[in-house]
Amino acid sequence: MIEINNLTKIHLNKGTFSTVAKKVLSGENRRTENISLALVGKKEIKKINKKFRKKDKATDVLSFELKDKNLLGEIIICPEVVKEKGEKIEEVFIHGILHLLGYDHEKSKSQAEEMEKRQEKYLSKIK
Repeated sequence: MIEINNLTKIHLNKGTFSTVAKKVLSGENRRTENISLALVGKKEIKKINKKFRKKDKATDVLSFELKDKNLLGEIIICPEVVKEKGEKIEEVFIHGILHLLGYDHEKSKSQAEEMEKRQEKYLSKIK
């Protein structure tokens, strides 16, 4: 279900990410789908952000829909930026999954509010 490629020195509990993904997907009435998760450093996420979003800065999370071979998509997280922003890695992972499911906080204020509401709902379920 979750394929993790950790290119950082941070220690992860794969079970936590699997549990989070299952809760979000089931809460959104989606069948179990595969998600690829990559953890990268600031230089790498900045390079990816510039290439795909034309934003020349490091960010906390990027999501890429793939929908190939039952793969919902790939989420790329930079733990260093997550920490700098005072966020939790599980929180940005939920955010990334919601993007893969079609939520987009940059399209409108109502979509941003809906996405935030769902993010908080799922975050409260894993605390």
